[in-house]
Amino acid sequence: QVQLAESGGPSVQTGSSLRLACSASGNTASLGLIGWFRHAPQKEREGVAVINTRDNSKGVATSVQGRFTISQDNAKHTIYLQMNSLKPEDTAIYYCAARSPSDVHWSRVSTYTYWGQGTQVTVSS
Repeated sequence: QVQLAESGGPSVQTGSSLRLACSASGNTASLGLIGWFRHAPQKEREGVAVINTRDNSKGVATSVQGRFTISQDNAKHTIYLQMNSLKPEDTAIYYCAARSPSDVHWSRVSTYTYWGQGTQVTVSS
């Protein structure tokens, strides 16, 4: 079993920066991919960024490319999502999720086994 917990989602203004953290505990050695997803009202949950914890390869959705970056601190079993130049359309509940690596594209929500409880990010204009 793996437990994921997100933190770092207060309310901010347009143009601000935030860093979200996803702390993993339990059988983390079994994991490979940890992704950040977001779910805005009346929209489908979408993948934002992903990192392969084994080789540090990364992926970022085109909608946030150039503004969001993902990184990891192996010693702390923590994955970070650095979000810069935030916009009101970034407002959503942000989740981290984990699964084993596979040939399925990282953004496929249904392929993730473990999910955190989510953290609300609100960007006001």
